[in-house]
Amino acid sequence: MSAPQLVVHRDKELMAQAAAARLITKIVDAQAARGSASVVLTGGRNGNGLLAALAASPARDAIDWSRLDLWWGDERFLPEGDPERNVTQAREALLDKVALDPSRIHAMPASDGPHGGDADSAAAGYAAELAAAAGPEDHGPVPTFDVLMLGVGPDTHVASLFPELPAVRETERTVVGVHGAPKPPPTRVSLTLPAIRAAREVWLLAAGEDKAEAAEIALSGAGEIQAPAAGAYGRSRTLWLLDAAAASKLPRALYPPASA
Repeated sequence: MSAPQLVVHRDKELMAQAAAARLITKIVDAQAARGSASVVLTGGRNGNGLLAALAASPARDAIDWSRLDLWWGDERFLPEGDPERNVTQAREALLDKVALDPSRIHAMPASDGPHGGDADSAAAGYAAELAAAAGPEDHGPVPTFDVLMLGVGPDTHVASLFPELPAVRETERTVVGVHGAPKPPPTRVSLTLPAIRAAREVWLLAAGEDKAEAAEIALSGAGEIQAPAAGAYGRSRTLWLLDAAAASKLPRALYPPASA
């Protein structure tokens, strides 16, 4: 378990641009070290803002996009192409603008896909895809992702792991179907905390005043069942990327003045 590090930016636009630059560097370094890189994407306004900033960055061409595997932390269980699906939004923000290898874009199943409307079957199918991609060096049922990004919800949820619901209590499976989510749509597919913790680095993104209380709760020692964001951490690094509004309720001692 890695202790969280905080970086606080002036506003959400600067946060997105800085996070995009940080991600480019991480991908390039991973490709130089191991030949390829793997990243887990997140949806929502902050995840999509980061992808849009990456698309607009001249430095994006430093990445060998053909040697990048993309996974998702969660997905709304809706038909293929639905505008609310995270993968649909990611394609619009970035993926359709770069030369990715289609076989390395690992979208979660849609509700009109091979598993039909069975979210639990879809979750098992994605878990099998993750297991197939894991090598002996990964020492587990999922790849050791280079960076796994998560948006933090106002209720402290990450991916589709909501406070007190069964998915956040899962300790064995790597992917689960989520039913009765308090945020629409109610049916989703999500990585679990064990899968999230397989990543080398976990980045938690929070911007806006509506995220201030969630950041305060998650970083104050709350338990992961009540505050799922508190249970999201990486093997080597856990990084909270916030804007000033989201950090407004945090003690200044948690982050250095230079990061503001």
